[in-house]
Amino acid sequence: MGESTVNGQRSTVDRRPSTLHSHPTGTELLDDASADDAQVRESLRNIARANRWFGGAHAVRWAVTQLVRDAPAGASLILLDVGAGAGDLARAAESVARARGVKLDVLCLDRHRVAASLAKAAGYASLVSDAGALPLADQSVDILLLSQLVHHFDRPSAERLLRESARVARRGIIVSDLQPSWIAAALFRPAARALGFDRITIHDGLTSLRRAYSRTELAGLMQRAGLPARVMRRPGWRLVGLATLS
Repeated sequence: MGESTVNGQRSTVDRRPSTLHSHPTGTELLDDASADDAQVRESLRNIARANRWFGGAHAVRWAVTQLVRDAPAGASLILLDVGAGAGDLARAAESVARARGVKLDVLCLDRHRVAASLAKAAGYASLVSDAGALPLADQSVDILLLSQLVHHFDRPSAERLLRESARVARRGIIVSDLQPSWIAAALFRPAARALGFDRITIHDGLTSLRRAYSRTELAGLMQRAGLPARVMRRPGWRLVGLATLS
C-alpha cells in the first residue's frame, strides 16, 4: 500500500480482503466492491443530494459541532470519514468546524475506487480500503465519522467496525445513520423520483431503511464495542450515536 497525506489529494489502495459481512436483509449496490463504476458514480452523486435534502448533512453538522465546541480557536484536528462516498459529508463537517474556528484535515476512506476519485476531486486525500481493518495507527485521528455505513453490515461485523473505529480515534466517533420508519419509506420514493434519482438509488434507499438499526439496537452495538455512547434522534428520521473519547 502506498502513502497518503491528509493535506494532499492522493488516492491510496489497500488490497487486503474484506473482514465485514453484509446485512442479511436485501442487497444494495454499494455492498459490492466490484460494482459497475458508472452506476456507483451516479448512485454516490444522488446519495450526496439525498444527504443535502433529507437530513444526512444536517445530522453530521450537528454531531461535529458537539465534538469541536470545546476545542480552542485555531485548533487543527484530523477527521477520518469512513465510507465517505463522494466526500459531501466531509465537506459539511469541514465547514461547520471552520465556522467555530477549528480546522479539520480530512481523510476519506471507501471500498469503492469511484468514491476515492470523487473525494479526491473534492480536494481530499483518500484511501480505498476495508473499513473493518483500517490501515491507520492506533489513535491516529481525532474524529472518526461513520455516516450511513453501519446498517450495511450484520451485527457481528457492525461491532467489529465500531471496535476498529475506537482503535483509531482519540477524540470522538460519530455514527450517523437512518432510523427505521415506514413513514420515511413511504415518503422517500415519491421524493426521490421528483428529484430524478436513478432506479438503483431508490431501491437502495428503501433497502437501507429496512436494514437500519433502531435507536436501542444502535446503542447496544456501540456499547458492546466498548464505546461510551449516546444515541439521539435527529430530523429526517436520522439517528446520531456520539462517543466522546477524550
